Amino acid sequence: MVSSKPERPAQRAADLDEIVAAALNEDLGDGDVTTRYVVGPDLFGEARVIAKDPGVLSGAEAAAYVFAMVRPPCEYLALATDGARLERGDEVARIVGPLGSILTAERTALNFLQRLSGIATLARRYADALAPYENVTLLDTRKTTPGLRFLERAAVRDGGGHNHRAGLWDAILIKDNHVAAAGGVTAAVKRARKAGMPVEVEVDTLSQLGEALDVGAEIVLLDNMSPEQMRRAVAITAGRALLEASGGMTLEGAVAAAKAGVDRISVGALTHSAPALDLSLEVTRTWR
Repeated sequence: MVSSKPERPAQRAADLDEIVAAALNEDLGDGDVTTRYVVGPDLFGEARVIAKDPGVLSGAEAAAYVFAMVRPPCEYLALATDGARLERGDEVARIVGPLGSILTAERTALNFLQRLSGIATLARRYADALAPYENVTLLDTRKTTPGLRFLERAAVRDGGGHNHRAGLWDAILIKDNHVAAAGGVTAAVKRARKAGMPVEVEVDTLSQLGEALDVGAEIVLLDNMSPEQMRRAVAITAGRALLEASGGMTLEGAVAAAKAGVDRISVGALTHSAPALDLSLEVTRTWR
């Protein structure tokens, strides 16, 4: 249930095509009227994408797709790769082509770069804070922007994190509502065994943890437990299952969970609350 591998290349390309086309259409509608009337069609230009703050880059592929799909197309020349640490003033990319196209595609490309680089930057902060705890795996969650999950999962990897399940189809994760519907942890786990997959179950008490261990759950998610409860959970489990800490995991909370001895820490904030990284596009020269 932990993967650091990217999505299937063919599917990724098809998804990216569709996502970028939708994003451009959302912004352009019937066309960029400002650029149409202000910028001559015979004017060409060069622009640079500049980091305004330190961070970690992600989304270069999506940005390149934007400039390739705008009409007429532009050339996106990457000067930094996804996962690269950026300092203020670093040049991320150079774009060359019709100036009107550069200006038309600017916001859509920056939206991808800023959003995804923000995720990568936050993931790197968590990964760096957890680096002393070599046996702990930092995970994302399904709390992603609708339609952008595979890009945001890639951004987490660019920042040094790992991916949890990609969706509802590829792993068993029994949540509290599943437990309630089944009539308890034991019943829920036994029913889930029919899928023939490893079972992860969420618990919020040490009593439920004991039940999950007794029924043989491979992974137990400790939901919103205090550091002391997590330490007790680690002692009780004694290696019989992997323990995953989750629920409101701030940076300080994640470090406390790592100190408590859990195996995995899942952080929804990596994707649902990451602030965008400040990047700008600056036209550096024009010609006819």
